[in-house]
Amino acid sequence: MNINTEIFSRSMLFNGMTSEEIQAAFVNLNVVKKAYKKNSVLLHAGDTTDSFGLVLSGSVIIESNDMWGNRTILSNVRKGRFFAETYALLENEPLLVDVRANEDCRILFFKVGSLQKLRSEMKPWSYKLMANLLMISSNKNLHLSGRSFHTAPKTIRGRVMSYLNSVSLRCGQNEFDIPFDRQQLADYLNLERSALSKELGRMQKAGLISTRKNHFKLLQ
Repeated sequence: MNINTEIFSRSMLFNGMTSEEIQAAFVNLNVVKKAYKKNSVLLHAGDTTDSFGLVLSGSVIIESNDMWGNRTILSNVRKGRFFAETYALLENEPLLVDVRANEDCRILFFKVGSLQKLRSEMKPWSYKLMANLLMISSNKNLHLSGRSFHTAPKTIRGRVMSYLNSVSLRCGQNEFDIPFDRQQLADYLNLERSALSKELGRMQKAGLISTRKNHFKLLQ
């Protein structure tokens, strides 16, 4: 496939790599581009994968669904970000989550399993790629551990304030959009949607926040 190495050089995956090294990575990782409609499942829990994905457009949701129909959203993966890199590196490790298209999206899949064959003859580009994958995975683990702080408070308000405060700190301002709709935010915080909506209404009346759909402003 034809690639614009200048665009991909700005990606965390190819940080510090030359145009020639990026080209070599694309050839060796058997890169495939796929398109998905909203709500399509890209990867199923219980399956294994030797590939990880880069979101080119749209976004995907990482979610856990149990046999009783309960859903927990773990993260929203937006344009330019990656998913399933840990499972791709761990051979034959079944996925514990589903990856679902949050909207129409285009994905690049990298068959990282082929890197295992290069262990005896590692190339400079593969060393850099593996280091970048470690950084991506570390950032992902930091994000997931942050979610545990948001679900730890016993009150609905405590969970909402924990999450909104973290978003505010990351973006450096008190007005922002979140990547979830109301149902998804409820699933992310392990709350009932109706209870979440009521609490958001109370917080607005108390002058703590201003919100419309997925847009929030934190008020002093």
